[in-house]
Amino acid sequence: MENVWLNNYEAGVSATLSYPDSTLSDFLAESARKYPYNTATHFVLSYLLGGRYTVGGKITYRKLNELVDRFATSLHQLGVRKGDRVALMLPNSPHFVIAFFAAMRLGAIIVNNNPTYTSRELKHQLSDSGSETIVILNLFWPRLREIQQETPIKRVIVAHVFDTLSFPSSLLVKAKQRRDPEWVDVPRDSDILFFQNLLDQSAPTPPSVEIKPDDTALFQYTGGTTGLPKAATLTHRNLVANTIQVSSWLTDGKPGQEKVMAAIPFFHVYGMTVCMIYGLYMGAELVIVPNPRPIDNVMGIIQHERATVFPGVPAMYIGIVNHPEINSYDLTSVRACISGSAPLPMDIQERFGQITGGRLVEGYGLTEAAPVTHCNPVYGKRKNGSIGVPFPDVEVRLIDLEKGEDLPLGSEQEGELLLKGPQVMKGYWNQPEETAATIDADGWLHTGDICKTDEDGYFFIVDRKKDMINVSGLKVLPRDVEEVLFMHPKVLEAVVAGIPHPTRGDDTVKAFIVRQPGEQVTVEEIREFCKLHLAPYKIPREIEFRDELPKTIVGKVLRRVLVEEEKQKQVGQTAASEPTSQATAAEASSN
Repeated sequence: MENVWLNNYEAGVSATLSYPDSTLSDFLAESARKYPYNTATHFVLSYLLGGRYTVGGKITYRKLNELVDRFATSLHQLGVRKGDRVALMLPNSPHFVIAFFAAMRLGAIIVNNNPTYTSRELKHQLSDSGSETIVILNLFWPRLREIQQETPIKRVIVAHVFDTLSFPSSLLVKAKQRRDPEWVDVPRDSDILFFQNLLDQSAPTPPSVEIKPDDTALFQYTGGTTGLPKAATLTHRNLVANTIQVSSWLTDGKPGQEKVMAAIPFFHVYGMTVCMIYGLYMGAELVIVPNPRPIDNVMGIIQHERATVFPGVPAMYIGIVNHPEINSYDLTSVRACISGSAPLPMDIQERFGQITGGRLVEGYGLTEAAPVTHCNPVYGKRKNGSIGVPFPDVEVRLIDLEKGEDLPLGSEQEGELLLKGPQVMKGYWNQPEETAATIDADGWLHTGDICKTDEDGYFFIVDRKKDMINVSGLKVLPRDVEEVLFMHPKVLEAVVAGIPHPTRGDDTVKAFIVRQPGEQVTVEEIREFCKLHLAPYKIPREIEFRDELPKTIVGKVLRRVLVEEEKQKQVGQTAASEPTSQATAAEASSN
């Protein structure tokens, strides 16, 4: 079975592609040259003016390129040099785009941070990466202040939502923000810099820095296949290659004409590559949405802005097709969607297509591969439950889980998925042992995912070798949550597992807890304790107290047994509650 999947490639998709020796900075510069007066970013603040989507700001490619140059000049004057780490803690916004590409222009390395991180989680990433500069939204600054002295951070650049907006939007947004009870006034201390001031004070004259395609562009933290969170080191070549692969897959992409719905977070490598970098490479208009919840926001913005390409996660598409007022929205501008991060039911793909007239397909990737490696053909054959076929230039193997021997592709035998390709990372930052355990001596990336293939070369994920929990595309390490639970004085034992959600398409974080003898503790007490130490998406949504946990003879907790028990409960609940109404499904998908 020699690359039989090539028979299912769409016309115009080549088995191998040509990749320029470009950097990410070159992508933006080239689009600014080709489309100087096209809109590059359209920042849509949907929560203003009664949800009429009329407040925001547009920046042309020419202006964006100038702002990137100005910010790069500022960073250089502050002491940022090639190879230095610049941390970002920002929602989807023009600030993110400007800061990211300014760092690329200097040969610096971006370190992405989830805006919901607690101080404890933020401290680990800043310290491990060696970040000395951070660009952070004012609302998140108090968390940094708690731990800054314990990190390498020397330069704090504070951004506000109203930065870069023109009059009168800037005044409207500023007034609205300052009335918000969560508003944070950051003091104008000597060690605090402000994003807009740096743009206003600097000329667009950054230094010329020699940047090579194999230079590191990004530290993207992930649980990987084993162990604690670590930084995947992704190069300019990795991210450029994956962007070109994505572009080749979207066969009817129109350079300079697309509107890309940027509702998945840029701090996640999926949103960064498939939304931000792909959109700017294509000269598209990035319709930037800082908060996609509730799903009505996304639906209203698609309708109003006529978005054409909509990368997302299953929970978004499930929420849309099950929305009780779906017939009130016109989503027919959407032409193509790639879904990642979790399984996407074929029923949802088909119903979404009926509503929009566009095509929704499931893909697959991982942080270590920048991230996309497989996808169903957008306009070709889709298969239920399949992640599709390998991208151009992606080599694949399946190996036996016990013997490590190659399994024949197309045989329906299950084995671990191994990958090679131009998008595969260099390794993990400062983790040679973890790198060696993930990328073998022959350069094969061991994904930790168990796969099978059919006779057409389509791949199916059947299990996870790792215990990673997938919450709407964000990865949760059970160990991170368990360590917090063990900090509680009334907890004797605890184990955390990801329970597949029956309607959302991702996982629910569930904790199984054994109390200390003679102690009483409630679910709410545990949840409030977790809020002090964990980002919201890591907090267990379900908590169950038990007298004991299932274990092996040597005392290892059998997490899989707990997961199987939960699956059986769901089967019983589904059988008892059928038929399920559309309204009930919509409610479930929004929870």
